[in-house]
Amino acid sequence: MRLTRALPCIILWTAVYSCPTPSQDANITLDALQLLDQGRCLFRSILPSDTAVQVLVWVFVAMTVISLIVNGCTLFSLGNSEDLSWEPRFALLKNLIVSDVLLIVTQGPTVAHCLLQKTTLPYGVWCVTQFFINTVCVFCTMLTITCMALERYLYVCQAIYYISILTTKRLYLIVGLTWLISTCLSTVITGLLSLGHKSSLVGKPITGLLCEPDTLEAHLGFPRGSAVFRKVIGLLVTLLCIFSYSFSYLRMYQEARNAVQPFQQVNKRARKTVMFYCSMLLLQLLPIFLKIASDALWELVGNMAMVRSLDYPGDWTSAGTLHIMLLVMLQVPPCINPLIYGLRNREVRESLPRLLCWRRNNR
Repeated sequence: MRLTRALPCIILWTAVYSCPTPSQDANITLDALQLLDQGRCLFRSILPSDTAVQVLVWVFVAMTVISLIVNGCTLFSLGNSEDLSWEPRFALLKNLIVSDVLLIVTQGPTVAHCLLQKTTLPYGVWCVTQFFINTVCVFCTMLTITCMALERYLYVCQAIYYISILTTKRLYLIVGLTWLISTCLSTVITGLLSLGHKSSLVGKPITGLLCEPDTLEAHLGFPRGSAVFRKVIGLLVTLLCIFSYSFSYLRMYQEARNAVQPFQQVNKRARKTVMFYCSMLLLQLLPIFLKIASDALWELVGNMAMVRSLDYPGDWTSAGTLHIMLLVMLQVPPCINPLIYGLRNREVRESLPRLLCWRRNNR
C-alpha cells in the first residue's frame, strides 16, 4: 500500500480530467505524473513480462491468505486451549506467530498493490514505517527461534531443572526482551538510515516493490553507518541463531544416542526429529542467507557501481531478479512456521477438533 504517498498521486491524476487548475497546480500535477511514469519505468526494468507480473500477483495473494489462515487457526487454538497455553514452547510459538502475522500483513498487500499498479513503491511515510516494522519482525523471529531451540534443550537435557528455570515470570521476560531488543535495533538502524533523508526524495519511487534495506539505502545515497551497523548486527544475530540451534539439537541428538538397547526406537525417532528441525531451520534462514549474499554482492561491486547502475535501469536486471527472489522467499517462513512448530505437534492437532466442538456447543 502506498497510503499517504499514493493518495495525492491518485487525487492529482483525477484532477487533470475533472476541473481546470491554475498553473501552479498544473506543475504539481505534471511532477506527480512524471514520478508515476518513473516508477512504472523502474517497474518494467525489474519485471518486463506481463505474464510474470500476473503470476507473482497470484503467488503473493495466495501466500498471504494461506499464511493468515494457518497462523490465525494455530494462534486461536493455542489461545483457547487451557492445556497448551501455559507451556513455554507454545507461549514462544504464539510470540513467533504474532511476529509472522505482522510481517506478512505489511509485506504481502504492499507488494501485491505495486504489482497490480505496475509501479515501484514511492519513498515516504509508509515506506519507512514498513521498513521499520519488517526489521523489528525479522529480528524478533530470529530471537524467538533461538529461544525455542534453547527451551527444547532445557526440556530434554535439563529436565530436572526445567520448571525451576522457565518460570512464568521469566517466560514473560524473555518474550518482552525479544520485542524490546528487536525494536531497539530497528530504531538504531532506521535512525542511522534517516541521516541520508532529504525532503526532495519524498515521493520519488525507489528501485523495488518493498522497502527492503538495499533498495532504501540506494535511494538515500548509501549511508555508510546504517549499512555497516545493519550488516554486522544481522550477521551476529544469524550466527547466534545458528549456534544456539545447532548446540541445542546436537545435544539432544547425543542424549538420544546414549539410549540403551530397549530404547533404540526412541533413538531413531530422535534422529529424525533433529534432522527435520535442522532442515527446516535452513529453509527458514534461506531469505537471511540470500540477504547476506546480496549484502556481500553490494560490497564487492561497490557503491559507485551501484549508483551508476541506478542511472541506467537496464543495467541492474540481475539486482531486480535478486530483489524479487528475496520478496518471494520472505513470504515462506510465515507460511511454514505454524506447520513446523505448531500443527506438527500432536497436542496442537488434537486441540483443533476440540476447539471446533467447543464453538459449536456455545452457539
